[in-house]
Amino acid sequence: MVSDLQRMEIFDCIAAVARPIHDFGDEFMSDEATAAVGLRAGFSPGRGFYCRGRFGVLGEAPVEVVQAAQGFLGPHLVAAGWQAGRPVMPAGEAAAHYAQAVRTWGRDHITRDVDVEHFNCLAQQLIDAADADALPLFAGWRAQPCPTDDPVGGAMQRIHVLREHRGACHLAAVRLSGLSAREAMVINLGVEQARHYGWPKPDPVDATLTPRWKRAEHLTDELQAPLYATLTDRQRAEFARLVGGLTRDLRL
Repeated sequence: MVSDLQRMEIFDCIAAVARPIHDFGDEFMSDEATAAVGLRAGFSPGRGFYCRGRFGVLGEAPVEVVQAAQGFLGPHLVAAGWQAGRPVMPAGEAAAHYAQAVRTWGRDHITRDVDVEHFNCLAQQLIDAADADALPLFAGWRAQPCPTDDPVGGAMQRIHVLREHRGACHLAAVRLSGLSAREAMVINLGVEQARHYGWPKPDPVDATLTPRWKRAEHLTDELQAPLYATLTDRQRAEFARLVGGLTRDLRL
């Protein structure tokens, strides 16, 4: 009989990996070392490298299209960053610089006692299995080349791609649940944090809307379930363990 440590159901696996993947990506995005990569590439201090790099996989899109694809950041933040970064380099080149920053950060922060090759195999299986319809930011990052000779950096890039998948699914789930992205941010993070993410005057949200956000969380899990269904029970348990190991630096 297979023990519980060797097997894991789909939604248990999603619950185990969603927060570490999200938070590890947040640490990368907010790290001064990441901003320094942008400065060396010619971007001015601010959100130019972040916006032009992260959203550059969408191509030379109007800022309104970028805003629609990412959703959760305030439109003024995205517009300022996208426009500030535009003169520095083309969108595709900025995305490549950002991907390099992702991999570099991963090499500096992913612990070396984890089987990254096995993680990469399972993570790529999930990424390849995803239906990218209505998830343009995820589709763009999935299409971004991932070097085969940098397993640790590649592991970080795959973490980033999986993070973009859940984020895109969550945006769709939020709208389907009858919430705006701003309302979801306020419910989830509070007014002050919503302001930090670019919503300058985020009024408190009526408490009666909270069940809609909880429904959106549940729908997000359901949208991700087909990916994790491609893994066996044992593989899901292994993947959850590997994610925990790879992101251990976050908890040290």
